[in-house]
Amino acid sequence: MATFIKHRKIKIVTLAAGEAIADHCSAGDIALVQDAAGWWTHFVGENGAIDSYDAPFASYNKALWTAKAAAEFSSE
Repeated sequence: MATFIKHRKIKIVTLAAGEAIADHCSAGDIALVQDAAGWWTHFVGENGAIDSYDAPFASYNKALWTAKAAAEFSSE
């Protein structure tokens, strides 16, 4: 089940296994998704475009911290 938090007016969505970004996120949201490699931070753009970092984070907390930092930056 997806969970949502707001940070600086940006919605950060943590998706459970098997959940699709398109089903829970819209433009401007940040999605956190776990796979076998770790936690990915995805930035959702217009028309469902997704931009991500080159590598996953080792922990959920690192991915969340990065998402919050990105939200801080985009709110300036």
